[in-house]
Amino acid sequence: MSCEHLVCANCSGPVVEGRCPTCRAARAEVHRHGPSVPPALVLAGLVALLFVALLLQRLYG
Repeated sequence: MSCEHLVCANCSGPVVEGRCPTCRAARAEVHRHGPSVPPALVLAGLVALLFVALLLQRLYG
């Protein structure tokens, strides 16, 4: 999503310019950068990978 074409309901200016606190908050929300995958899911994947590695080591090692 992009804020280039959004208009602020508070000041009627383009959100991309960030004229008022409402614009700046909306722009920050749209351009928020954070982990897209929950940390618990990453941890579960690492545990599963470790389990598979140990299983393969037991079978072939």
